[in-house]
Amino acid sequence: MKPDFEQFKDIPGTTIFTIEKARQGFWLNQFCMSLREEANRKRFLGAEREYLDEWQMSEQQKQAVLDRDFQKMLDLGGNVYFLSKIFASEGLSYVQAVSTMTDMNVEQYQAMMLGGGRNVEGWRSKKERGEA
Repeated sequence: MKPDFEQFKDIPGTTIFTIEKARQGFWLNQFCMSLREEANRKRFLGAEREYLDEWQMSEQQKQAVLDRDFQKMLDLGGNVYFLSKIFASEGLSYVQAVSTMTDMNVEQYQAMMLGGGRNVEGWRSKKERGEA
């Protein structure tokens, strides 16, 4: 029996990495894993588009990487643990990269997380904001 992930689509800021997402993002995630090797990081950072064109990723996925749009990469099947290879290649911390997926700067995001995370009060449903 397949779990019902539909119930989570209404929660703001939630991306569930399902088997469908895994299939969609397979080559994006494989590209990310290639960045574990220093030679590949150097090749990628030296000629990003050329390196990306070696992978069977969609054009949207390639553009999201070029734009460093981590939320878009998640939406297109990227897994945050694999995507970390991209920002680590540039010397960015997890906090720096993840803050780009919020409406906060690094300092605000870090303070929020150190303060216990997002407040449970407030915006709890996309439908509440007319985003359904």
